[in-house]
Amino acid sequence: MEIALKNMIDGATAYLKTKGIERAEVGMVLGSGLNDFADRIENPIVVPYAEIPGFRTTAVQGHKGEVIYGDIDGKKVIALAGRFHFYEGFEMQLVTLPVRVLIKLGIKRFIITNAAGVINKDWQMCDLMLISDHINLSGDNPLRGENLEAFGPRFPDMSDTYNKALRKKILAAASEKGITLREGVYTMMAGPSFETPAEINFLRIIGADAVGMSSVPEAIVANQAGLEIVGISFLANWGAGLSDKPIDGQEIFDNRKYIADTFAEVLHIAATIEA
Repeated sequence: MEIALKNMIDGATAYLKTKGIERAEVGMVLGSGLNDFADRIENPIVVPYAEIPGFRTTAVQGHKGEVIYGDIDGKKVIALAGRFHFYEGFEMQLVTLPVRVLIKLGIKRFIITNAAGVINKDWQMCDLMLISDHINLSGDNPLRGENLEAFGPRFPDMSDTYNKALRKKILAAASEKGITLREGVYTMMAGPSFETPAEINFLRIIGADAVGMSSVPEAIVANQAGLEIVGISFLANWGAGLSDKPIDGQEIFDNRKYIADTFAEVLHIAATIEA
């Protein structure tokens, strides 16, 4: 698998370079329905996933399946508009393939976004949360198997995965613009079924504030490579048992309209603020 994975990373990187996508400072993955930020990227070069060797397409609503390269306030940025999900049946090495391609293209900061369920009862739907830490309950890890030494150590430390100093600066900058951000722990479940009320209660007991079905594999790979990582969750629905209403995937997607502009502003801060 190591040779095949390395070849896929190299092949995808080489292809993007033929399209004019060279080195970048900031990379990001835009989660479910959170693509509005891409409109802020100037001089964009857009490459569909379907064209890129080794990349997979996704049928999940709100995931365009495009690489978008351009400028934000003078910084070169690469946005992954959509992701491959573990619950779609992809192996973790494929789920994280795009992240490793961005690493090969030289990014130093990686911004992870997602839509998540609220577990913390003191918060509200449509809040935005900076991820301070995560709990991996997916049952897998993208670093299993032979280690690709070029991407970092065999046993990476995860103590400060979501850069604490950078979070502090983002919180302050957002506050200056009148934006309130929560800070909390994100848990990944394998999905695709939503969690049960008992599982939500368990997650609260072990310290989770929000739950979703992505992001953690990307964070693990980015952390191994020593990137500055920012995680931002759109709290799109209440966890099971915390509301009288059943969880509706379409409603979660539709709720993005309430925070689209604010979310794009927070992403802009995260992409451009100095560490």
